Amino acid sequence: MRGDGLQSACGAKARAVIQAGIESIFVSLDSGCISESDCCHSMCSDSVRLYRLAQRTVMDPNLSTSHVPPPMIQVERLNYRYPNGTVALCDVSFAIQSSEVVGLIGPNGAGKTTLQLHLNGLMPETIPDSVATPGSVTVAGLSMTRKNLREIRRLVGFLFQDPDDQLFCPTVREDVAFGPLNLGLPRAEVLRRVQECLAAVGLEAVADRGTMHLSFGERKRVCLAGILACQPALLVLDEPTSNLDQRARRRFMELLKATPAAQLIASHDLEMILDLCTRVIILNHGRIQADGPVRDVLSNSTLLSQNGLEVPLSIQYGRR
Repeated sequence: MRGDGLQSACGAKARAVIQAGIESIFVSLDSGCISESDCCHSMCSDSVRLYRLAQRTVMDPNLSTSHVPPPMIQVERLNYRYPNGTVALCDVSFAIQSSEVVGLIGPNGAGKTTLQLHLNGLMPETIPDSVATPGSVTVAGLSMTRKNLREIRRLVGFLFQDPDDQLFCPTVREDVAFGPLNLGLPRAEVLRRVQECLAAVGLEAVADRGTMHLSFGERKRVCLAGILACQPALLVLDEPTSNLDQRARRRFMELLKATPAAQLIASHDLEMILDLCTRVIILNHGRIQADGPVRDVLSNSTLLSQNGLEVPLSIQYGRR
């Protein structure tokens, strides 16, 4: 079930979920016979939450569903045209729930980076002063307006494809500290976060080194440490594994797997998307062409071919 349909599904559909026969699974879940992680192999986490709500709804039919938390990010009918007249985004709508990891794929020029730049206010000409306009972005219930921009940028961390677009402080330590300092955090808290995040990405030994003296992969990890130090609820990543050798790619993927935040990962690396994501969106010509479970989408050769993509080799040769 797509995240943006969860709230509307509550109520009448919640009862239907129970009547469909999944009670037996959750009886085992509630009794401790199976763990929730085991249960989620057969049912997505949204269904688990829907069932929990359904239990309460049956006990109290008048229960309001307004307590269901908003999606981490909600995009509704987003459009964008560049000054030269090029249409980059057309009627784009989707939602991402907390802790959900979603892939964003498509050919070059599909609009992926343009879409991502909208998600934490990096397209300033599109941001209204105080009232959300048609074609909106909402982050954790906050409309993308100038008055909400500071909090939205705290919630959404953006990793650029080229780390040199993101690094500008003299040393690694200063660069990682830049975000937390600008959040107004106490010095002791900033130092703690810097130390923890550099350790998490394996770069504590180069904290006082200049960023331009690091390898490309190390610079990408510094960027990720700087984002994680701000403790965002959503990571927006633009080609996070591009130009990395196999060892650096694998290490970066492990870092992303260990990150609890929701993620939207734009990439041509479909094997990585298959490894990290539970859901994938295909964007082409500025429009969403597909949105569904990652394996279902990436094994559909006709759909992928129509959008300039190919089935990952691991699926082609039956390794997955």
